[in-house]
Amino acid sequence: MNRAAISRSLRIYHAPGRAAALDGFYRRFLDSGDIAFDVGAHVGDRMLCFRRLGARVVAVEPQAALARVLRLLLRRDPGVALVSQLVGAKAGKAELRLNTANPTVATASPAFIAAAAGAPGWEGQEWDQAETLPVTTLDALIAAHGMPHFIKLDIEGFEAEALRGLCRPPRALSFEFTTIQRDVAAECLGLLAALGYRHFQASLGESLSFALPAPCDAAAMQAWIAALPASANSGDVYASLEPARLMVTPPQP
Repeated sequence: MNRAAISRSLRIYHAPGRAAALDGFYRRFLDSGDIAFDVGAHVGDRMLCFRRLGARVVAVEPQAALARVLRLLLRRDPGVALVSQLVGAKAGKAELRLNTANPTVATASPAFIAAAAGAPGWEGQEWDQAETLPVTTLDALIAAHGMPHFIKLDIEGFEAEALRGLCRPPRALSFEFTTIQRDVAAECLGLLAALGYRHFQASLGESLSFALPAPCDAAAMQAWIAALPASANSGDVYASLEPARLMVTPPQP
């Protein structure tokens, strides 16, 4: 993998001051002693944030080069379990397409690559390598590591597949959406509503702030995403069984 690309990600996601912003945002979702799943851990900014907040972490990162980076960052921290697998609807194997110049957007979704082709903001992206990897499920991770209090999903268009492998809702979770695949966001919202979630929020890009003045239901969230301009590009939807965790200013502990 391109070392310069990994170095760029490290500079971006571990920039000075970013840790404090991450901690301030995710504190609403995690308490000390909780369990958090970081699915699509990349260069570990969320993983380390969850640890600073006192959570035990299951960090899922299938890219071998990035998994090596995570091990260096962790320094054998016993509070983190690293899983080098894909997460999907059922156990098995799947092909991970690698973008060696931009490892942030490695994907197991051919539809994601097709949607990116020619899309504004995605010019020049090339998925130039591939490898076949084992697939686990969220339910299997729960059986192995315990029920998480928060799950972060950022797996480039494969989020709905991962959610199909989840039978019980954790207290809260997030999934990444893109404006090139609004249909995947709609699928995710439908799956989460079926699991019992009724309260949703969203953030755009890496803003680490909520975009809506108050939580909304799945239908309103889908309409909000549908109305976004293509230039919004990406963001994260947050679902919670407890609406107070999705307030712009959360209650103080």
